[in-house]
Amino acid sequence: MPRIRGASIGEHHEMVWTGLAAAIRELLLEQDYDAITMGHIAARAGLARNTLYNYAPDKSGLVLALTERAGRPTVERVTAIAARSGDPAPERLRAIVAVVLDAFTDQTLQLMFRPGSAAVKGPDGPFHQIVTEVETVVRDGVTRGEFRAVGDVGLRVELLSGVMRAGAERIGRDPAALTAAVGAAQEIILASLA
Repeated sequence: MPRIRGASIGEHHEMVWTGLAAAIRELLLEQDYDAITMGHIAARAGLARNTLYNYAPDKSGLVLALTERAGRPTVERVTAIAARSGDPAPERLRAIVAVVLDAFTDQTLQLMFRPGSAAVKGPDGPFHQIVTEVETVVRDGVTRGEFRAVGDVGLRVELLSGVMRAGAERIGRDPAALTAAVGAAQEIILASLA
């Protein structure tokens, strides 16, 4: 029977997931994503390869699980910001942009932009809740007259997500660009709604 690392099974699983995220981050500093195998990840995380398959069936599934886990605090922060219905919509949207782009300083979240990644799209993706919250903030702003009527709010938010993706990818290439990327994204997004 394998040894557990924590005081409980739950703590053990948290430690393993933390180790897997760290392993992926370290390996990405050393080699291209496509060259990384499940064997590399298991070895770096200190796991037997067959144990790793208990956490994900393949590298794509592991990346999806890791991005979901890494994205949870961001989703929670965005949900809290969006819920501040007494605050002006532009202020909430500005805060959401800053929180989301700051999250992309984590290389684990950068993995969601890999071609074919299941982490980006769909209701099961880790950031679907963020899109829903942003749509709510935009609708609030339109209703209050803080934003102009934009027609299809879902389409507008989907198009504006391209601005966020570009900002996140820039931060992935150059983490020092965070402040500039946040400012530019806020400016573009709010100008499109003003």
